[in-house]
Order: sequence, then C-alpha cells, then structure tokens
Amino acid sequence: MCCLSKEKITIDADKLRSEIRDKSVRVLDIRKEEDYKQGHIPGAINLPLATLLADDSPEKVLQFAQSFGIGDETPVVVYDDTFGALASRVAWTLEYIGHKDVTLLDITYSTWKKLGLESDKESPSVVKSNHSLKLQPQILATSDYLLPAKEQGAILIDNRERLNFLEQHIPGAINIPYRMLSSGQNILRPKEDLKRLMGNRNIKPNSAIITYCGSVGTLSGLGYYALKSIGIENVKLYVRSFKEWKSLEKPIEKQQDANYWDLSAE
Repeated sequence: MCCLSKEKITIDADKLRSEIRDKSVRVLDIRKEEDYKQGHIPGAINLPLATLLADDSPEKVLQFAQSFGIGDETPVVVYDDTFGALASRVAWTLEYIGHKDVTLLDITYSTWKKLGLESDKESPSVVKSNHSLKLQPQILATSDYLLPAKEQGAILIDNRERLNFLEQHIPGAINIPYRMLSSGQNILRPKEDLKRLMGNRNIKPNSAIITYCGSVGTLSGLGYYALKSIGIENVKLYVRSFKEWKSLEKPIEKQQDANYWDLSAE
C-alpha cells in the first residue's frame, strides 16, 4: 500500500486562484519555455517536461524542487496544455522523491484562457528551499517486477492508443486508452464515471495495478492519477514503459485477427 495517501488529486481553477492570491502554493508550468513566455498562470514557474526527462534521477529532481522554492510542506500544483499527461508525469516524479502535497490543475492552460482567467508573462523570483529525499519505491514498477507481480494478481494497464495496444503489448495487459480518462474540459472524468469504467474491467478498489504507456510514463501517469482519484491506493507506474520493455527483448503479445469492435476499447 502507498504510504503517501492522497486526499486530493486535482484542484479547480477557483481554488487555485485563491491559493495564488494567498501566496500559499507553488505552481509549476510543464509546457515548453516559448509557450510559457507567451503567457502563463500568475506566479507559475516553468519546468518543461523535456528538461526534467533529460535527467529525472531523484537527486536531480530534488535540485529542481529546491531551486523552485519547494520545501517538504510546500503545496504544489502542476499544469500543462496536453490533457494533463505531462503534468501527471511531473507530479508523480515529485511524489516519488517524497513530496506529499502535489496536485494537478483539473483543466489545461488553454481552458484556463478560454475561461477568461488572468495570465502573466513575468517569471517569478524564487527563494531556494530545502527538501528532504524520502523515496517512495512503492509507486514505482521496474521491468523485472511486472511479470512476477502479474502472476500474483496485479493488473497491468496499457494507456496507449487502442491501435498501438493491438499491435503489441506486454502479455496479459488490458487496454484503457488515455482518451477515455478525460471528459469535456477536465483532465479527468468525474469519479463516478471512472469508477464505472474501472468496474467494467473488473478493477476493484483493492486491486494492485501497474500502469504503462509508450516511452516515458506520461499517458500512464494520467492513468495512475485517474486510479488514485477513485481511491485505489495500490498503484505503481512503470515509468520506463513499453519502450524499455521492447529494448530489453521481454515477451510481447499481439492481438491476432483484431476486428472492428476491438478498436473501440469501450
């Protein structure tokens, strides 16, 4: 079980605006630097996902957190403009180094703008902070862990597009394409919808689950938080995902003779 039990996965725009006014939150913008410079949520700090992925070792992530003024108790909100997937990967990474208070903005920056909410072009000045390093291995799955875990009843969820899954996937995985996790302007569907979606796939609140996607754990990061949002605690992210799995020449399964209905995933 995860010892970092999260009461809230997402935060809405009104609540975030209030916390920004109170200066009680650190906001991370995960978009590219050029997009950030054209306008961002007031007070947000830019951390392009590519910058994080260049070296996402715990020690480097800790350096990022401290340079952004994130201490052990600092509330952090992460957002992007990519349906929450990039923000999810960064939020998970902060969780992995032991940061407890990290949430996802429940809308993208484009939606924030469409709602007519305020934006800024200034980069905030930040005072460095200290943050401890308390790794949370229980939310990370490695390639060697997957098949033994599955043999013991863990459920593997592939969050890639349906066609990619049908072409090849980790043996025994089930497919829940990332597009099925969001609704309308929100990065995640309402909890009751998600509970029904998971229930239809025999995923129970006490299930042990591992999510993965194509390469760097973005789509599956969104899957990770979708599961967390409905109270499923025992979830791990296979962060290196299918790209690593293939490179290690691990077993691969293909859907034979896929028909039209296989493409829907519903």
